[in-house]
Amino acid sequence: MTICRRRVYDGIGFKEAIMARSQLHRAAKKIGAAMGKADRTAHKVAKAGLVAKEELVQLSKQVESLKRQLQKTTKRLRSALS
Repeated sequence: MTICRRRVYDGIGFKEAIMARSQLHRAAKKIGAAMGKADRTAHKVAKAGLVAKEELVQLSKQVESLKRQLQKTTKRLRSALS
């Protein structure tokens, strides 16, 4: 559809064509804003997932360390009691 000030195309007048273009522009803005918001949220979730993964690795290391410490202590206690 071509918009011209003096002519009417597709049965739509100039004012109607401008209004339609304005409505499309507003709709495009809303769609773009929604996509940006979803993208930011996705990045936040991905970042939180990486942080949680790193924390899980650290906790696993601490658990392994405590497990070894408990085994050593158990071994010493058994030898002291025998």
